Amino acid sequence: MRQDGNQKTAPLYDPRFEHDACGIGAVVDIQGRQSHQTVDDALKIVEKLEHRAGKDAEGQTGDGVGILLQISHRFFQKAVAGLGIELGEARDYGVGMFFFSQDTLRRSQAKKMFEIIVEKEGMELLGWRAVPVAPDTLGHKALAKMPRIEQGFVERPPDAARGLEFDRRLYVARRVFEQSSGDTYVASLSSRTIVYKGMFLVGQLRRFYLDLQDTDYESALALVHSRFSTNTNPSWERAHPNRFILHNGEINTIRGNVDRMLAREETMHAPVWEHGMDKVLPVVDVSGSDSAMLDNTLEFLVMSGMELPLAVMICIPEPWMNNENLSRARRDLYQYYAVMMEPWDGPAAILFSDGDQVGAVLDRNGLRPARYYLTDDGRLLLSSEVGVLDIDPARIVKKSRLEPGKMLLVDTVRGRVIDDGGIKERYAARNPYGEWLDRNLVKLRDLPIPNRRVEQYPPAGWFSCKRPSAIPMRM
Repeated sequence: MRQDGNQKTAPLYDPRFEHDACGIGAVVDIQGRQSHQTVDDALKIVEKLEHRAGKDAEGQTGDGVGILLQISHRFFQKAVAGLGIELGEARDYGVGMFFFSQDTLRRSQAKKMFEIIVEKEGMELLGWRAVPVAPDTLGHKALAKMPRIEQGFVERPPDAARGLEFDRRLYVARRVFEQSSGDTYVASLSSRTIVYKGMFLVGQLRRFYLDLQDTDYESALALVHSRFSTNTNPSWERAHPNRFILHNGEINTIRGNVDRMLAREETMHAPVWEHGMDKVLPVVDVSGSDSAMLDNTLEFLVMSGMELPLAVMICIPEPWMNNENLSRARRDLYQYYAVMMEPWDGPAAILFSDGDQVGAVLDRNGLRPARYYLTDDGRLLLSSEVGVLDIDPARIVKKSRLEPGKMLLVDTVRGRVIDDGGIKERYAARNPYGEWLDRNLVKLRDLPIPNRRVEQYPPAGWFSCKRPSAIPMRM
């Protein structure tokens, strides 16, 4: 073993070189109609992606499987009815999915810590719910590492609007809590979305979480992931989805991306963080996987006021620099943000959602395919491959694939599918990026060379700038 800071690492393993090759899928009702069928179909998709999911030599423990859903108000009203928790209306509360320690004392301390932090952030914790699970479905390795899984309910304060503003308050509370309680993992904490995941085989996700079997659990969108960790150790925390994305592939530039994100923290600014930036730093948790660190970055950008599709565009840009087929406005947008954010590059297909929009983006080389169908009942079905859901061919309105560097977006609030050009041209037209660049961009080649001799200084003491053989040696 070698010592690396406070972490001991084995000589043949380094967490910086972790990669994934996984299966992804999504089911979205384009009109935003919630149903249990959406949940059930998404679970069927991930169960068909067994060949994309890693497992141990015994075949009893998986690398990880998970699902991201909208918070089902109908379901949670019923689930907390006997717990003395009053939820109010939909999106008037946030739900946190907590992976606590199995140790009773440490768990109690963590829960108390979270309650104190929520109160300090001007909110109220409504109560806790132990998530009904079936541990007997797990392999012994997953069971040995299984956390105590509970949900915490936080009331929306009157001075926070529904949606992003409330979620931003929850984000701050979660970040403060994460820095105070190192042995608790928060899979999600939002008023719009929730994540169910763990160290499962593909068929165990549905059986382990009893919530997912309840027909009252309804959602208009569902994103699923089966993990194949090619050279890393599986864990409950590293299963996907993350809080905004799930990811098939790897980010090859991750070390540079993370270093630059940490370096720019001193100069980052947004009006919403005028008095709270220190609470959410560091933006990136360097102990996470490559996709988790990208998720950290996207989450910070969204909570700072940037729309999620735009945040994805600037982190994972299409090849724009020499592409004469792109409009001038779109190239100006990419050039403007390229000054501030380097691309997170690598073979990757990424699904993302904030609870209202669901999108997909493919790496510029198209090395992680994504295929999708549009059906006559107003649904979009997307996966890393075809054949994952049995559909009558007569019901398919359109079938296609996501092209390299392209993006697809479903807006369930407005009830429409937006193609790559529609998304990007809309954002490119919002601001005069070309004018901003012409007015403010400074290029090194345009800087004047100073017309004066460089100052020289005489040698001080015994040291001088003579050739090395003339420098006296001191023992």
